[in-house]
Amino acid sequence: MTVSAPVAPTRSQAGIHHHPSDEHLLALATGGLPVGIRLVTQTHLELCRSCRERVSLLEAVGGVVLEDQPAAPMRADALDRALARIDAIEQESPRALRVAGPPPLPAGAVWPKALAHCSATRWRWLGPGMRWSRVNVPEAPEANVFLLRIGAGKYLPQHTHDGVELTQVIYGHFHDGRALFGPGDFDKADGDVHHQPVVQDGSECICIAAVEGRLAFDGFIARWFGSLVGM
Repeated sequence: MTVSAPVAPTRSQAGIHHHPSDEHLLALATGGLPVGIRLVTQTHLELCRSCRERVSLLEAVGGVVLEDQPAAPMRADALDRALARIDAIEQESPRALRVAGPPPLPAGAVWPKALAHCSATRWRWLGPGMRWSRVNVPEAPEANVFLLRIGAGKYLPQHTHDGVELTQVIYGHFHDGRALFGPGDFDKADGDVHHQPVVQDGSECICIAAVEGRLAFDGFIARWFGSLVGM
């Protein structure tokens, strides 16, 4: 099954070969993605001009469609409610600026702007040559977002999914039996995908991932470790 819909790369993103599907980008443009999934998708857009342009087009089309819809009556207190919400956001913003930054990243790995308001734990041991960090999302504490840092030649256990797993590569390369993924590449996997990401020789790999549901690991020990991490 082809999960990602390849898009012809532009000159500025010639190394990016795996992108969200148009359906996924449409869900982003219309506000239909869960928070964790949205943040990982926005991380991809920071690196991919092609997908940014596609989302802008989808938003423009949506605006035209909205203009053609008949006017809907507003509540009498609509303006007061909107102003109160703006005041609440402004009061929350100073606290958002004081969150902890990401765990140390290697040279060339950049903390996504989409996650600038989030905090992250220190790197935690997951297995030999494997570490992870929990990303805490202030507006959605239930969001299952994390960083994975896997050494060269190491791999995650084979698994499938009882929900959706999004992975955005920010450093290094891995191959999961379907394709090679490198910096900027995006992958969306579900229950139809059974894979084992293997980091390529030469460098470690760092990814940001969001999971809706759980990963279904093949082995008992892997399932136990996955439960500890929340995968």
